[in-house]
Parts: sequence; C-alpha cells; structure tokens
Amino acid sequence: MRAVVFTGAGGNEVVLVEERPHPEPGSEDVLVRVDYAGLNPADLAQRAGNYPAPPGSPPDVPGLEVAGTVESCGDRVSSWRPGDRVFGLVGGGGLADRVLVHERCIARVPDELGEQEAAAVPEAFITAHDAAFTRAGLRPGETLLVHGASGGVGSAAVQLGVVVGARVVATVRTPKVEEAVASLGADVLLEADFPGGMSVSPDVILELVGATHFPANLDVLARRGRIVVVSVAGGNEIQLPLGLLMQKRMTIAGTVLRARPLEEKATAVRAFEREVVPGLASGRLRPLVDSVYPAADVRAAFDRLEERGKVGKVLLDFTA
Repeated sequence: MRAVVFTGAGGNEVVLVEERPHPEPGSEDVLVRVDYAGLNPADLAQRAGNYPAPPGSPPDVPGLEVAGTVESCGDRVSSWRPGDRVFGLVGGGGLADRVLVHERCIARVPDELGEQEAAAVPEAFITAHDAAFTRAGLRPGETLLVHGASGGVGSAAVQLGVVVGARVVATVRTPKVEEAVASLGADVLLEADFPGGMSVSPDVILELVGATHFPANLDVLARRGRIVVVSVAGGNEIQLPLGLLMQKRMTIAGTVLRARPLEEKATAVRAFEREVVPGLASGRLRPLVDSVYPAADVRAAFDRLEERGKVGKVLLDFTA
C-alpha cells in the first residue's frame, strides 16, 4: 500500500509517501481500499509532535477518517462485505490507500455521493453533529454561533444547524469565503467584527478556533447557553470569570473524537448514521471539497491545509 508517513516531529521535512505491506484485518476489522483521503488540522498537530496516535493505531501514519470500498473483512465481521462503500473514523492510518477500521466505526455511503464527496464527510460531519447535538443539545429555534465556519467541521456544523431549524451565525477570517458560507444558510460575520457585530445572543457556540474568542464568547452567550470547544489551534488557555458563569448558568464543554474508547466512538458513528446520512443522501446536506492533491504532493496539501481562505476539506488523491 501507499501511505503518508511522518518520520519524526517537525514540518513538511518529516513527511514522506512510502510503500508498505497491506495491513491484515483483525477479527472485527475491515480493510478499506481508499481513492481519496481527507486531511485534518489534527494531522498538522501530529506532524509537529503534539498529537500522538492513540494506542493500537499506526504511530507514524496520520489520518483520522476513512472513506472507500471494503476489500476484505475479519472472520467475525457480519455487517460488511467486500464491495460495500463505507466511511467512518479511525484513530490513525487514514492517509493511505488501504486503511484498517473497526466494523462498528463505519457507516454505509449513500449512492448519491461520489468518491470525493464521501471522503469529505466523516470527520467533519461526525465531529460537528456530536458537538452540536450530543454535547450541546442544540434545538430547533435556538441560535447557533460557529467560529471557523469555512473549514470542514465548520461548514458541516452550519448546515446541520440550518437543517434542524436553528438560526446560524458564522464567523470567518477572510472576506473571500463569506459568500460560500452564506450560501449554506448562515448569517456571516468577519472574525475582526466579533463580538461587536453580533446582533443576537447565541444559545450554542461551537468554538473551532480556540482561546482567541474568549472572553467575548462568555459575554455574548445567552442565559443557559452552551459552549463546546472543538479546537484550540487559536490558543489553549483562558481566564474564566466564575461569577459570569454562575449568573448565566452557562455550560462549557470540550470534545475530541480520536481518543475515545471504541464504544463511545461507535455510538457517535451510529448517531451520524441515523441523523446525518439521510440528509447527505437527499442533498439537504452537502460535503464541501476545497481542493484535491495527488498523494505524491502531500506536502503541498499540508501547505494548503495551513492557509486561510479554505472552504471545506482538502483531499489526497490515491488513484494516480
């Protein structure tokens, strides 16, 4: 198989594409043949040495998600057969043309999605759904604020909020992505205009950037509001005024998918299967692809991942 490999911690100088033996499925695993693989900011953190793979995952092959066609199955797998199109979550090893994944951490890809579209779905939509609904309990009629709304998770969260009947406000860093995010149904606000440009108090805030938006998040949040922190790329530490937290009866939570135990990760995938996949099949939800790079150009793909102005996911093409 071909796989993206990190030879150490650093920048693009530690990134290679290598040929390796195909992995062998364990008794409850499936081996997925991958045409396109999605990059995530977590891959950059792992490249820098700050986000190691959990035990049991390849330590030097990044990638948190998988989408493709089942090639073979372990002897105890009953839900999947070779030829099935699937997508889901892995703890590592996703940036390769063959990926092992536990049978409970994948869902069936709707026929309506092409290969690139499917590859742009799992990490983005499962993370957004889990954060907005499982963690924050977003309800119809509430207001959702999404920081960092033009990326994969952000654009998925905007759409999920709109579909459920919430009012969605989205912040973006650069004017060139405003139109694309607005087309998803959000009221768009430039990050430089937050919080002064806010005209409503959000019930739920999905923080996909980090500490840079605090304490403003606390100030604008509605009473009994909920904040879920999904990323700390924009800073890891804040000062928390406990009196304000008490007065507003607010809830602040954090979330991460990669390090969860199998049972919790499988539960998130099943919720995605029930509540998100039908919207992808109907076209009410649509994965966004920013750009596609040949796997051999993975360093350029990482450069794009680090740039501002992306809309949706950056993908690697393993078909060449």
